[in-house]
Amino acid sequence: MKKLLLVLTVALFSSAAMAQDGGAPLFNEFTKAAFYFLAVAIAAFGGTRAQSNAASVALEGMARNPSAADKLFVPMILGLALMESLVIFTLISVYLI
Repeated sequence: MKKLLLVLTVALFSSAAMAQDGGAPLFNEFTKAAFYFLAVAIAAFGGTRAQSNAASVALEGMARNPSAADKLFVPMILGLALMESLVIFTLISVYLI
């Protein structure tokens, strides 16, 4: 156990000892762009998945009880708008960074 702790300590602090020069940046512009587009893709996937689930449940509720359609419509549209806003916020944040 002591040897493992010693090896981990040396591995952790050896990079700081050799950090006298600037070195190469961790992420170049291509890597940043790839991660940004990945973030937009994940947000779009999550948003569309949530929207389809919300619409499915709302339409199922309307089909089971047609008189509740008026009560379900406005909260469903509000929920869909909030879900879409998260995707739009992600898209905007990617282009601002």
